[in-house]
Amino acid sequence: MELREKIYTFLLGFHERVQERSSSANKDTKRLYCGIWIYIPDTVGLLSRENFTSAGASGMSSLMFTLIFLQLPLLVWSWAGTGCLSTMKQRAHLDGDVMIAGFFPLYTMGADHSNSDASRQQENKPPRFIFKNYQFVLALTFAIEEINKNPYLLHNLTLGFDIYNVEFEGWKILKNPFISLFGKDNIPNYSCMRESKSIAVLTGPSGLTSAQIGTFLDLYKFPQLTFGPLDHALSDHKKFPALYQMPSKDTSIATAMVSLLLHFSWNWIGLLTFQDENGLWIVPELKKEMVKNRICIAFEITIPNYTLSLKFMALYTEINKSSANVLIIYGDNESILYLMMCVEEYFIKGKVCIMNSHWALTTRRRYFMQGSFHVPLIFSHHHPDILGFSDFVKPVNPSKYPEDFFLAILWFLSFNCSDSESDCVTWENCPHEASLDWLPEHIFDMTMSGESYHIYNAVYVVAQALHEMLLHQTKLQTMGNGKGTVTSPAQLHYFLKNIQFQNPAGDQVILEEKKKLEAEYDIVNIWNFPEGIELMVKLGKFSPYALHGHQLFLSEDMIEWAIGTTEPPQSVCSETCGPGFRKSPQEGKAACCFDCIPCSEDGIANGTDMDQCLKCPDHQYANTERNQCLLRTTTFLAHGEPLGMALASMALSLSILTTVVLGVFVKHKNTPIVKANNQALSYILLISLIFCFLCSLLFIGRPNTVTCILQQTTFGVVFTVAVSTVLAKTVTVVLAFKVTSLGRRMRWLLLSGAPNLIIPICTLIQVTLCGIWLGTSPPFVDTDAHSEHGHLIILCNRGSLTAFYRVLGYLGFLALVSFTLAFLARNLPDTFNEAKFLTFSMLMFCTVWLIFLPVYHSAKGTVMVAVEVFSILASSAGLLGCIFAPKCYIILLRPDRNLLHGFRDKTHTQRNKFS
Repeated sequence: MELREKIYTFLLGFHERVQERSSSANKDTKRLYCGIWIYIPDTVGLLSRENFTSAGASGMSSLMFTLIFLQLPLLVWSWAGTGCLSTMKQRAHLDGDVMIAGFFPLYTMGADHSNSDASRQQENKPPRFIFKNYQFVLALTFAIEEINKNPYLLHNLTLGFDIYNVEFEGWKILKNPFISLFGKDNIPNYSCMRESKSIAVLTGPSGLTSAQIGTFLDLYKFPQLTFGPLDHALSDHKKFPALYQMPSKDTSIATAMVSLLLHFSWNWIGLLTFQDENGLWIVPELKKEMVKNRICIAFEITIPNYTLSLKFMALYTEINKSSANVLIIYGDNESILYLMMCVEEYFIKGKVCIMNSHWALTTRRRYFMQGSFHVPLIFSHHHPDILGFSDFVKPVNPSKYPEDFFLAILWFLSFNCSDSESDCVTWENCPHEASLDWLPEHIFDMTMSGESYHIYNAVYVVAQALHEMLLHQTKLQTMGNGKGTVTSPAQLHYFLKNIQFQNPAGDQVILEEKKKLEAEYDIVNIWNFPEGIELMVKLGKFSPYALHGHQLFLSEDMIEWAIGTTEPPQSVCSETCGPGFRKSPQEGKAACCFDCIPCSEDGIANGTDMDQCLKCPDHQYANTERNQCLLRTTTFLAHGEPLGMALASMALSLSILTTVVLGVFVKHKNTPIVKANNQALSYILLISLIFCFLCSLLFIGRPNTVTCILQQTTFGVVFTVAVSTVLAKTVTVVLAFKVTSLGRRMRWLLLSGAPNLIIPICTLIQVTLCGIWLGTSPPFVDTDAHSEHGHLIILCNRGSLTAFYRVLGYLGFLALVSFTLAFLARNLPDTFNEAKFLTFSMLMFCTVWLIFLPVYHSAKGTVMVAVEVFSILASSAGLLGCIFAPKCYIILLRPDRNLLHGFRDKTHTQRNKFS
């Protein structure tokens, strides 16, 4: 304690002696004193004697750190000849009746997060001025000067500002807010706060620093307006009742990001968020939009804010080895800055990073790595251009704003101002025509940034609220000197909450979150060059107010992809299924992971990544590529086709041949062989065979309703007549050779022609079956689109399969009975005995139809019809050939055997053998 007391007394005394002697010192010494003037007061004045002597080890180390590494470089600058710096406090000031305080990150010690290993390694670096952030000061100055010139706003009351640097280190964030509001020698909540003309405080762009300062400001109900990206952690009005966020609502950011994914057909995405309110809000929103648009999450990583690099290293494999080449990163500026440092450090290769922030606080990025290893696509709030801002910035110089400490630093660093023989407050050695527009765009941008635009709006918000408050006070009291008396910053809240106006650029400005408009977004790409130059290029825009499908506009050819590539990377779990293929999900994996399966013969896929193949209509068929339906060719068993022509010729030829045979039998009706084989039955059989041959013609040609009905019924009836006739002939033969042994009754049956009744009885049964068939489910015209590729076959549908097989079964039964009887009578006397011929004819008939059944069912299309026609012709020809060919041979070629005495002698001999 005694040592600390002595150190404090020494530093305070030294400070006082510097103040006393600086006025009488020579020029060289004065420069040293000018530097010490900055070096001592801002350090010693930060703590009272009690705080200094009671500080713990951490507090002392922090104080020494400030002495050595924060103030010492400023002393060096002063000693090197930047004399103007020595007479200025570390602030930017513009006097006014009412002041706005601003706490901006204008220079940094080079370490963003004091509890980070990487940060502790860089703490020994000197302060580094953030050139781009100086635009915050200019935007504030521009807005205040514009308002002060406006005769319709605030009347005779003028606005001013005090702007201080806010440092990244948590233990230093409250330093300047403390000094600006309380002075250097007062302790809050102990001595009264010094009289301050500040009416509101601007903070940002960091949500973290705004939250820490906001907690302090809320104690005194100071209105706080933040100009950084919308931070959901700051939306808690119970925790931050005096804080207002300037940006528009971020409700469409998830839709905007997903629209970009859809534009490039990226559906396999990595998601990186942080364990804070922003992460808790965005993840459900993104997932909902992704599910709606069939986009899958390859991996989802939630990172604690400012985690150690080793924790990120553990995630390296999951990120870098993943097939997902697109990462969505959502967070505040500091979080994204830290994450991008890790991304660079661990060489996340070939990834596209889609972010909601452009890490404006970045000061130590290894630029040469950017562009080589990952591509940033950034969504930033769109804002209109502010007319006159660039013209305002061009003439800015330290002589115009002598109380702007930060402009002096920027001028010294940018234009290499050197020592002169004049007093330390002159700037004669700087280029006389120096202007900020001399600076390269990557150092200082003359175009107003998004954060600066929010600062511009924030100043107008304060002015409008103050104006309304003054009008309200005018109604309550009369002001003697013509100027409104601003009592307390806390009184401004009522007017801030209800503020709504149109700024000079034409934008609606609303602080009430429920009434805020949704943000439009500029899509920004960072162009990086090997020498470390950074350019932020606008590629497109997303507007939630545009029609669906037209919300996203993007100039894809302007994107700078990773070095060595000119095309956007692919980020899919599975390659796209082209036309002709459908997706088949992979079991146990995400919906975006699938196999590509060819469509079936009757299906097509005319697009990419189709879940199901589309079935072609019956009159169309799929081409070989399975991506288009073509019109089928209508086909049937036509007369003009070779197969139809051949079958029709066979049918006609066989029917003619049967007619010739019938003619031969009619001509030789009185010969023994014709009489012996039952002349009437022979005629009936021949006529029925003619109709059997001719009925096959019903199957050839374009089917219609009439031909479909006649096909099966005619076939069934005429074949029943033919087979029943064969059965009658067989019965007749058996009775003829057994007449002696069977007695008179059997002889009567034979002589009366009773076997002939078999034909009408059997035919009547078949006609009944066909009538039932037609009455229940008759045949009809049908089409077959599957049997022949590219053809639509027109054919007759049999209707009831049961009825069809009953007709065939009945025919088979008659044929089997005829075959059995003929087989039993085959060894009877063979002169003019046709039992053997009947046996062979029934054997052939049954064989043809037994072969027909399996072949018929295995055939398709016109072949099936041809098989049935051929079976009709073959079975009919078998009956004709086996029964009538031998008789025609005897009648036409061996008339000597067609004699009655020969028949009798031979018959008598055979009967003696059997007796």
